[in-house]
Amino acid sequence: MSQKRKQYSAAFKFKIALEGAKKVNTISQIASENNIHPNQVSSWKKLLMTKGTGIFEKKNSRRQKVQEKREATLYEQIGRLKMENEWLKKNC
Repeated sequence: MSQKRKQYSAAFKFKIALEGAKKVNTISQIASENNIHPNQVSSWKKLLMTKGTGIFEKKNSRRQKVQEKREATLYEQIGRLKMENEWLKKNC
């Protein structure tokens, strides 16, 4: 029988990565206190150090991409309607 993989919340990951970055305890100590593998602590710490600012901008970038996509479709629609309007003006 297979076991279900554990899924940790973003707040928990951030807390563990921050503890690892502070270097008060060793990675092994942090891992044993929280019942996780030391490699996991290292990877979360590495992610925090490399993409520290990007972690907090993640939601904004998604919203921005959606907004840009919506604007592109609206500009396309405006262009089509403008062309149809000009064509109707010529033919009437």
